[in-house]
Amino acid sequence: MDAESRRASHPAHSDHRNAISGGVLHGGVVQAGSVGDIHWHAAPAAPVPVELPVPRQLIAGPRRLVGRARDLAALDALLLDTGRDGPLVAVVNGPAGVGKTALVSYWLRGKADDFPDGQLYADLRGYAPEGPAEPSEVLGMFLRAFGVTSVPSGLAETAALWRSVTAGRRLILMLDNVVSAAQVRPLLPAAPDVVVAVTSRRRLTGLGLEGAAFRPLGFLDADASAEILRQRLGAGRVAAEPAAARRVIDRCGGLALAVCVAAARMAARPGQPLAVTAEALDRGAERLTVLRAGEGIAVQSALDASYRFLPEDAAALYRLLGVLPFADFPPELAAAACGPARDGVGRRIDALAEVSLLEQTDDGPEHYRFHDLVRLHARGLAETVDPVPVRRAAVRRALEWCLATATAAEALILPSHRTLDRDYEFPPVTPTGDAFAGDQDALGWLGREQSRLMIALRAAVDAGWDGLAWQLTDAMCPLFLRLRPYDAWVEAHRIGLDAARRAAHVEGEMRMLTSGGAGLRNAGRPEEAVGWFGQALALARRHGNRRMEAQALHGLGQSHHLAGRPTEAVRRFTEALAIREEIGYARGAALSRLSLGDVALSAGRPGDAVRELGRARAELLAASDTYDAARAMALLGRAHGEEGRTDLAERCLRQAAEEFRTAGSVHWEARSHELLGLVHRRSDRPDDARQAFERSLRLYEGVGAPDVVRLEGHLGAEEHLEPAGHLEAGTAPTQDRPDGSDIPPPGPRAS
Repeated sequence: MDAESRRASHPAHSDHRNAISGGVLHGGVVQAGSVGDIHWHAAPAAPVPVELPVPRQLIAGPRRLVGRARDLAALDALLLDTGRDGPLVAVVNGPAGVGKTALVSYWLRGKADDFPDGQLYADLRGYAPEGPAEPSEVLGMFLRAFGVTSVPSGLAETAALWRSVTAGRRLILMLDNVVSAAQVRPLLPAAPDVVVAVTSRRRLTGLGLEGAAFRPLGFLDADASAEILRQRLGAGRVAAEPAAARRVIDRCGGLALAVCVAAARMAARPGQPLAVTAEALDRGAERLTVLRAGEGIAVQSALDASYRFLPEDAAALYRLLGVLPFADFPPELAAAACGPARDGVGRRIDALAEVSLLEQTDDGPEHYRFHDLVRLHARGLAETVDPVPVRRAAVRRALEWCLATATAAEALILPSHRTLDRDYEFPPVTPTGDAFAGDQDALGWLGREQSRLMIALRAAVDAGWDGLAWQLTDAMCPLFLRLRPYDAWVEAHRIGLDAARRAAHVEGEMRMLTSGGAGLRNAGRPEEAVGWFGQALALARRHGNRRMEAQALHGLGQSHHLAGRPTEAVRRFTEALAIREEIGYARGAALSRLSLGDVALSAGRPGDAVRELGRARAELLAASDTYDAARAMALLGRAHGEEGRTDLAERCLRQAAEEFRTAGSVHWEARSHELLGLVHRRSDRPDDARQAFERSLRLYEGVGAPDVVRLEGHLGAEEHLEPAGHLEAGTAPTQDRPDGSDIPPPGPRAS
């Protein structure tokens, strides 16, 4: 049955024929001529066919849609659900300019032939200056498109008429720029053979009550953005300047509108190099101005429209978040930045996320981020609306939240290191030790937040807050020790050292020198480390700080050990041990003994090593330092292996590996399994050795450690392995932490 026959046979199509232009009346009809002279006419045998309009209103979409294959497939899959009682409602939501309208119009035009009774389009003007469209206005448009000339005045009656007119029809409705679920509900037909496609910057979760399916639309990837440039500019022009094209793509950040506007700008200047546009987009705050291609289609205009409809308190938060040095953040950081106005910050964040000015990240449901262009927009508004002191206070509060939270983690993981004061300008926003469930939770937070903490450190220096800068470096110590990001370790301490010196904080300067020296040594630069520890030693002696003097001596010992100067290393360790015993620093003395045992082990004197390491472990356990006691146990295992006491060596190394696993020290856990593999190989147990090496390799790979190279050598051909007569020929010494404890050697230098 064709569409016309189906409409003629369906009773719903005759209910309102008296309201349809060109219709005929049928059934019983009264014609009043004059009073007393009434004539009755019988109904005709069949109604006269009426040709109703078939609207074809879909807007023109792109001829080719780039980078949206998965989204199109997901929308197609929705059509396979034939068990619906009502229309298919598909909501495509996402930020302004991400390409929602282009996607939906392209998809629907490809389905038009499957819905022959009409395709309707309405712009619901969700963010237009004149305000959003009323549902009654849109219903009137739709009804008139079907030939209805008399539209009721009330919304309920108009919606009922709409349902009657559309009953039994196969239709497409595209509702563009929707601002609320309330705009959509009266527009929904009752027929199951109708597709209602909705685009919105909001999530519109309320339409879930109508059985809506939701498809959030993400940003384009770099390949799709490049294809758009090739389409608009020509493949040859893009290929001629690949670096400039990549910069343009990067600055647009996958926002479809931005890519298209940039392409239009370059297409309008065929003789101009792409590098000119790339350089213009590099100029931060000017980027939104560059991404303008006529009134009404600029990125700036799209974002202005979203901002204009925010509640006042959400708009204030939007501007405040724009001045922070972070593109992404947890709600706790946003609340800290708000200071006294922090109440209700979760609700305000939800308001921003609802209109896609913020998006949730893969880090969890409680983590949000800005698109780069949205962030520039927010910052520009803040610089126009909010005074400098307000903006500066927000940044300071956010950085102090980073400092306070990192300090809380430091206190849990390395309480012996947490000795220097912290200076807060806004103490009410700082968290307490209750921020973490335990040291594992705290270490996990430091690992996840490494990038943000480094950004905070650089921002503190840029703002002239030197005390905050070196203190944040100090608070990050557990991150550097346990997770060993060598480049960040060295960079942070260079920044922190300069800041402590500008602040004239002697204790801070000494801490930066010793902690930074450890970072240089662990990065494989022992000679530079000797220089830093030498400066720390001179500063400590000048100020009579015996504990820091011993710390510097210990660091010098480790650096000389790594550089292959064992005699000098022993001299420095012995000096440090004497001072630590003199001042009653038992844990420090135990760490010096541990290092002396390590030197003896490297020198081929396992018996001397066992004595020093056994005493060091006992003293570290007495000082409740289970982590360093585990290191002593691992080295004891190696020493026993050197002595040929295989069973004892295996027990020590298995116990050490378990203790490191509990402590969350992946590197040392991996190192323990590696040493266990060497013990197995020395005792001619190749299968057990390979199993231990493979476990060690998996652990090293999980943290991206350079030690992977060494482990791959262990698992390689026999000629690549150490001679069976020695447990670990040519092994470099373990390297220490800023407080005098050791961590495993980095990279293939240890092989």
